[in-house]
Amino acid sequence: MVSAPASTLVRKPRNATWAQATGLPLAGLTAYQAIVHTLKLTEGETVLIHGASGGVGSLAAQIAVKNGARAIGSGSTANHSYLRSIAVEPVLYGDHLVRDVRAIIPEGVDAILDCAGRGVLALNPQLRRAGYRSCSIADSAAGATTVFARMNQAYLLRLVELVETGSLTVEVSATYSLEDAAIAQLALRDGGKKPGKIVLDVD
Repeated sequence: MVSAPASTLVRKPRNATWAQATGLPLAGLTAYQAIVHTLKLTEGETVLIHGASGGVGSLAAQIAVKNGARAIGSGSTANHSYLRSIAVEPVLYGDHLVRDVRAIIPEGVDAILDCAGRGVLALNPQLRRAGYRSCSIADSAAGATTVFARMNQAYLLRLVELVETGSLTVEVSATYSLEDAAIAQLALRDGGKKPGKIVLDVD
C-alpha cells in the first residue's frame, strides 16, 4: 500500500494498457510543458523535434500536431515509418540533417525541441527562422530553455483526455520487470532500438 496526495492522481485512461498508463505521466508532462508552455507552439507553426521517436519526443510530436502545428522529427531510419504514422515528417540523424530539414521547409522552423542531446542544439542557427524558440530536455546551451517536468493535475488530466479521444498514443518500446531495472537502464542509455517509452512492470 502506498499513500499519495490526491492532487497528484488522475484516472487511468480507459483505452490504455497499464504499461501505456505508466509511461504517460513523466514523459507526457514533460512533452506537454515543452510544447504548450515553453515553446508556446501555435497552429500553423513548424517544430523540429530531435529524438522524435523517443518517449518524450513521440508524445511532444503528437501534442504539436493536435495543436495544429507541423512536426518534423529526427530519428533513425528504422523509426521513420513510426514517425509517419503519428503525422511527423521524418529526417535522418547525422551530417545531412540541416539539408533535409531545409528541403522540407526552406525558410527554417519556428521552434526546436531537443530530446536527444549529443550537441544537436549547435545546429540551431542553421535551422531556425527569425523569432524562433528552442528548448531541451537533454542538454543546456545558450538560447535554449531547459525543460523539467512539473506535476500538474490539470495538465495530466488533459493528457488522459487526449489518450481517451485517440489524439495521443503512448508507444511502449519495451517492458522490464523490477528486478531487471539495471538492464532497462542500460537500454535507456543506449537509446533503445524501437520507438516509445521503456516501462518497468512492478508486479
